[in-house]
Amino acid sequence: MIILLFGKTGQVGWELQRSLAPLGTLIAIDVHSQDYCGDFSNPEGIAETVRRIKPDIIVNAAAYTAVDKAESEPEFALLLNATSVEAIAKEAQKMGSWVIHYSTDYVFPGNGETPWLETDTTAPLNVYGESKLAGEKALSDHCTRHLIFRTSWVYGSKGNNFARTMLRLAKERSELSVINDQFGAPTGAELLADCTAHAIRIALEKPEVVGTYHLVAGGTTTWYDYACMVFDEARKAGKELALTQVHGVPTSAYPTSACRPANSRLNTSKFQQSFNLVLPEWEVGVKRMLAEWFTATEI
Repeated sequence: MIILLFGKTGQVGWELQRSLAPLGTLIAIDVHSQDYCGDFSNPEGIAETVRRIKPDIIVNAAAYTAVDKAESEPEFALLLNATSVEAIAKEAQKMGSWVIHYSTDYVFPGNGETPWLETDTTAPLNVYGESKLAGEKALSDHCTRHLIFRTSWVYGSKGNNFARTMLRLAKERSELSVINDQFGAPTGAELLADCTAHAIRIALEKPEVVGTYHLVAGGTTTWYDYACMVFDEARKAGKELALTQVHGVPTSAYPTSACRPANSRLNTSKFQQSFNLVLPEWEVGVKRMLAEWFTATEI
C-alpha cells in the first residue's frame, strides 16, 4: 500500500510520518520536496504529484493556518485550503484512493456552550474558517472515499506552542494575563496522528465509515486554566518561575484581526463509536509533553 502525505513538516505532519510508516510505503512531501511538486499553492502540480505516485491513501496535513493573516490574504488562504484540496480530491476519485483531511472547529459560529455536532449548521467567523469549510466541501463533493477530521487547539511537542510560550513568559514576568472566556480541548498532534492511522485501518475494512468526524481530546478548559496547569506542573518539576500572579481576562482584552470562537468544544461521540476508540482527557497529553520537556531539561 502506498501512502502519500502532504505537509510532512507541520506539527501533525511530523507525527504522521511516525504513525503512518507501519501501514505501508510512505511518501512524505512538503514545499521543499525536490522530487515532487509539493508546493500547495500550485494545484496543477499537486494533481500531477498524485498522478505520478498513484497512492492508495492520501493524507493531507498541509494548510494555510495563519488565522489573522488570512483576513488580508483571503485568496491565498482559499487557494491552499480549498482549491488545492479539490485538485487532490479529483485525482483521488479517478484512482479510487482514500483522502484523509483535517479541518477545524472554526467552521462553526463559536457561540453557546454545547459541544458542536458534525450535523450542526456551519457559519464561520473569519476568513480562515471560510477557507477550511470550502476545503471540506471540495473534498466531500469530489471524492467518495474521504475522512474529514475537525479538530481544535492543536499543539505539538516540537516547535512553538501555547505551553512553551507560557513557560517562557513565566520565567520573564511576575504577572501574566490569559484569556478565560474561550473554551476548548488542547489536542496533541501525536494523538491526531495515532487516531488517523487507526481510522485508516478501519476504513480499509469498513468503507462505510466515510464522512466527517470531530476529533479532539476529552474534557474542556480555557486558555487561562490551561496556562495555570502548565505553571503548576513546572513548579512540581522544580522549575523556577518569576511568575507570581496570573489574571484571567476576556477575549476583548486582546483584539485580533480575525474573530475567535468562544465555544470550540467538539462532540466526539461519532468518532469514538465509529472507530471504537476512547479519546483521553486533554490533560494526559499535555502533562506527558511537559514531563518530556522537564526530563530533558529543555525548559
